[in-house]
Amino acid sequence: MASIKLGAEQMRECETCGGLWLEVAAFENICASREEQSAVLGGAALAPAHAVTGVESKIRYVPCPECSELMNRINFARCSGVIVDVCKGHGTWFDRDELSAIIRFIRDGGLEISRQKEKQELEFERQKLHAEQIAAANRELRFSASEDDRIGGLSAARGLLKFLIE
Repeated sequence: MASIKLGAEQMRECETCGGLWLEVAAFENICASREEQSAVLGGAALAPAHAVTGVESKIRYVPCPECSELMNRINFARCSGVIVDVCKGHGTWFDRDELSAIIRFIRDGGLEISRQKEKQELEFERQKLHAEQIAAANRELRFSASEDDRIGGLSAARGLLKFLIE
């Protein structure tokens, strides 16, 4: 892999497939900076055109270039439709054009949409938990009330037995 620089970010590029390796901090900077995004989009056409031929379209797990452990495949922001390979401690592997697709997703408001979805899911789970807590409290009250009724019934039966026996 060749070391390249797009904007202020250093990354490595595979000359064969046009894929890119970004360390964690470099990817975070690109996601946060429109200037860095512009640099990547402007340099995205630099990948050789011949790299597209002969590239497998079969899904496979690839090893991290740093630690050689197999990376996890994730849908960026859980809703972008761009599946990237991530090594949590070292960085992210982008197949050809995936980084550009993620930048377009970010610029089209995708991260904000993802955050809103996540907030809605959290609110739904919070409401569900609250409803379950109320249901559990109601069951506890019913159990407690039926226990009191049973104790009261036993006491009355004991009193009746005492009266009959004496």
